[in-house]
Parts: sequence; C-alpha cells; structure tokens
Amino acid sequence: MGRARRTYTAVVLVAVAALLAGLGIWAGGAREATSPGASDPLPTGPCAPTDTLVPPCGAWWGAYVPYAANGSLKDAVLGFEKRIGRRLDLVYNYHDMSGTERDGHLLTPDERELGEDRLLMLAWESTIWTEPHHAGWTETQLGWKNIASGKYDEEILDPQIRRIKAYGKRIFLSFDQETDARIKEGAGTPEEFVAAYRHLHDRFRKLGAGNVVWVWTVSGYLGSARDMKALYPGDAYVDWIAMDQYNYYRCHGTTDWKDFLRSQRPGYAWLRANISEDKPVMLAEFATAPDPDDPRRQRDWYARIPEAVRQLPKVKALVHWNRPTSEKAVCDLTVNDGPGLEGYREAGRNRYFHQPVPPR
Repeated sequence: MGRARRTYTAVVLVAVAALLAGLGIWAGGAREATSPGASDPLPTGPCAPTDTLVPPCGAWWGAYVPYAANGSLKDAVLGFEKRIGRRLDLVYNYHDMSGTERDGHLLTPDERELGEDRLLMLAWESTIWTEPHHAGWTETQLGWKNIASGKYDEEILDPQIRRIKAYGKRIFLSFDQETDARIKEGAGTPEEFVAAYRHLHDRFRKLGAGNVVWVWTVSGYLGSARDMKALYPGDAYVDWIAMDQYNYYRCHGTTDWKDFLRSQRPGYAWLRANISEDKPVMLAEFATAPDPDDPRRQRDWYARIPEAVRQLPKVKALVHWNRPTSEKAVCDLTVNDGPGLEGYREAGRNRYFHQPVPPR
C-alpha cells in the first residue's frame, strides 16, 4: 500500500485519470469485464505498477479460493467474484511437486484463462500431496537439501520452469510459503531452505524464465522470529516479503478478538525491522473467524480494512484465505455469505483496491 501522495492539482488529475483508465466500470455493484487483456498496452502514468508488480497508488485485492466441487478453479473463482461483486486483482493457488496435471502443473488451463485479466500468485511446495488439492493436508516432503543439490532439477523443476517461461506473463511465485512452520514438518534446516530457495531462483534464471516476481512468505508468528530471520535468502533473491496472519478468535480456543490492525501490525512491524524496510509487503493469507455472539463483528472487521491498511504503508497486496481450517463453525474463515460477505464486499469497493492490472 502506498500513502496518499500530496501533489499539485495537475499531477493529482493525471493520477486520477490514469487510475480510472485501469478500472472497470461499476454498475449495480458489479464490475464490468474491462480489465486489460494480454494484447493490451501496459498501464502508464503515476499509478502504473512497477516491473515487480507493485501498485504505487493502492494495493491488490486478491483471494485463495478452493476448487469447485466439479474440480474447476475457474468456476470457483468466477462464483466467488459474483458473490463479492467484483473481479479479483490477484488469484492465489497452490501446487505440489508431483508433476501431475491435477496439482503439479504450473500453470493449469484454468490458471492460464484466469490470468488473462488477473494477476496470478502460485505457491509451489516442495512436497507431494497425498490427496487431490491437498484436501487432507497430508504430504511427503522432498527435502530442501535435495532441492538445493539439484537432485530434482531435470525431473521436477525444469519442466515447470519451462511452462512458466512459455506462459510469458509475469506471475508471483512463493516457494514453500509459511516456511518457518515447515521446519517442524521435516523439510530441513533454515540453512537448507536458503540454499534451496537460491537454487530454484538461479534455475529460473538459467532457463531464461524472467517473468517471475519472487515472494518470500513466512507465518509472521513472532514465536518463530529466530527461524524467520535465518530463513531469509537475501535481498537479491526476493522481490516481496509476505506473511500469513489471522484473527482466529475462538478457533484457537481464545477469547481475544483481534481487529485487522492487531492481527497484522505485529508481524508487519517485525518484517520491516528485521528483514527489509524497503520491500513491498504482501498479506499472502488473511481472514477473521466469526464471533458467534456478535455476527456484526466479522462484518466490521472486513469493512474497516481500507482505512486500517493505510497505517501499514508497505502493504501492497491483500489475499483473503477463503477456506475453513476445520469443520468447526468457529473456524470458518470464508466470506461466502452473511456478515462476513457483507463487510468484505464493502471493503472491496474501496477505490484503494482498484489499481490498473497489467496485461503482461
């Protein structure tokens, strides 16, 4: 997120004109499909995104949406967009390293189609999932030291790198997001992660796939501060820094309701103080659990984001996690209906989250 710029009136008018040129038209609460296509010219002017996809005049509004019951990511995203009354700027999806069409192909046909007028954020995990789309959260670790050694280059990494290169359009890529949590899962040590991350980055460069914007994602949980610091690959290997923080409320058995700022500010401040003051920050996953005793609380949590996020001036992308973490009602983080949807829709209408999406 960028602070509002104080400029002379003429410059403000130019900025507004550039911003409006990149926006869809709102009618009846829905945004028309006027986003740029792959053959359209790049946005220009003071609100045009940078080469690393940083929007100077606001922030991207994105979401992770689970696959639809029919197995279609496209149907799931379009259905979600219909509910929220706008097109997402950014679609976030996860892949393993199985190489299967189901989960191990970067990119899938649905992703390619959705990416025609949206940004894509792909999380690539160094695991092989037991069930389709990581349904049961079980997996086999390939191991960071094996990734770093080049053991899987020809069999696993190179075919997907070539697919991304052929896609051409810039994408966000996060390798083993929430990487501090993966140490306990057996992925390896912080030093091995750094080596694996750098190896993957260099492999993209060697194969000429220069259309990747690199996102380094940790949990943002300050109990893991020492590990998070040791896991950073270095400024030359990272374009964005990111974290996944939530207001879990009763989902984790607490009575502490954290508003948006209380849920995000501690991790954000730590990242800026200990990793980088200059890198843009992505809230790569965020959401709030409901309050069964006060449903309006969830609505207000989302509705107040546009004002609150301006107090986190480096946040340039917000990606909602629209998936329950368990079958318990208090762990339903979705905004598919009710007060949560109402508040999320209101936040998404804010002009701050309507930036010109680049076509390539």
